[in-house]
Amino acid sequence: MPERAPLHNWAGNIAFSPARFEAPATLDEARAVVAGAERVRVLGSGHSFNEIAASDDVMLSLAGMEPFAELDILKGTVRAAGWLTYAALSAAVHRAGFALHNMASLPHISVAGSIATGTHGSGDRNGNLATAVAAIEFIGPDGELRTVRRGEEDFAGSVVHLGALGVVHSVTLDLLPAFEMRQYVYDGLPLEAVLANFDELTGAAYSTSLFTPWGAEPEFQFWVKQRTADQTHPFPPSSRFGAPLADGPRHPVPGVDPEACTVQQGQTGPWHERLPHFKPEFTPSSGDELQSEYLIARTDAVAALKALAGIGERLGSVLQICEVRTMAADDLWLSPAFERDTVGLHFTWTSDEAAVRPVVGALEAALEPFSARPHWGKLFTIPMNEIGSRYRRMGDFAKLRARVDPEGKFTNGFSAGLFD
Repeated sequence: MPERAPLHNWAGNIAFSPARFEAPATLDEARAVVAGAERVRVLGSGHSFNEIAASDDVMLSLAGMEPFAELDILKGTVRAAGWLTYAALSAAVHRAGFALHNMASLPHISVAGSIATGTHGSGDRNGNLATAVAAIEFIGPDGELRTVRRGEEDFAGSVVHLGALGVVHSVTLDLLPAFEMRQYVYDGLPLEAVLANFDELTGAAYSTSLFTPWGAEPEFQFWVKQRTADQTHPFPPSSRFGAPLADGPRHPVPGVDPEACTVQQGQTGPWHERLPHFKPEFTPSSGDELQSEYLIARTDAVAALKALAGIGERLGSVLQICEVRTMAADDLWLSPAFERDTVGLHFTWTSDEAAVRPVVGALEAALEPFSARPHWGKLFTIPMNEIGSRYRRMGDFAKLRARVDPEGKFTNGFSAGLFD
């Protein structure tokens, strides 16, 4: 890649021109790049919608290094290259007879980037992807390797780190025994039924999702991802709260061909081919979009959905689809699910940022009573200092960052707003 060639995120809404682009082939080369840089950020899979990964200094990609996934069967863990995608890692883990506890909607995203931003799947009892981390290995500002392990003093502050603590070389993740799943979709679930039965809906299976385009009279698709071992009856209910079982495969976005989606209609398959919504061999999601997500306390879910219904027509004017998912609380300082069981309200917008931004502002105003935490890698307009105030341990994280990276080598414009 020529020097100063402009780089873009996956959506194309963020462009930046680093002074140097480095793609080392070995760990030693990567360490030398980091040690010699004044400022450095890492380019992962690019699936972000703001400037969290942008840099005008040194941009580092580890994608040219030899990938690895080393299983420790006795400990039930896998140590994996941070630049692996979840699609590659999950396939390797499954071949060995194991599973990750969850996956995000897209398997195309990198392991390190997903963990650094608190990305998640769904399920009332499932923590986000970062909660599987047992150890994380950084290349520090001096080029030396530093590993932080679960149980150590800095661990809870180091897992969801926004790229501000170093370059992730490897992560060690907890594993489960491999399991099989079935996926079902229900059509036309009324908003009133969602509000009245929210806990029963989200608790209906290992992982669930609710999708709606909002509008004046919103209805939802209800996606149910059931572990076969947990299914007490061989056939699913023919309807749920008046919503019938879909008569064919569905895409979350109405009218879009479902070919890219993982297999539905109750066909049994391995966990890594059912937990994501999309197959790795297809373009992620609809491919032409912007995304926002706001994480709220589960106790506020019904009130927040009512607030969104109040601006449903405005949301619908620039919205492709909204997804509602759940996750368990965790103790990771910068995790959006820190210290509270959480509901994620995810918005896939059209690609017209000029039209989307005012609606994002209206959405944030509607969610203001609920202390919503924006996903670190998505589009939002809330000031960074305000976001920082919504994390009780943000001050402790700033101290940890100052100790680990006193010269701010891993800081960029995005993260500086949290610390300055």
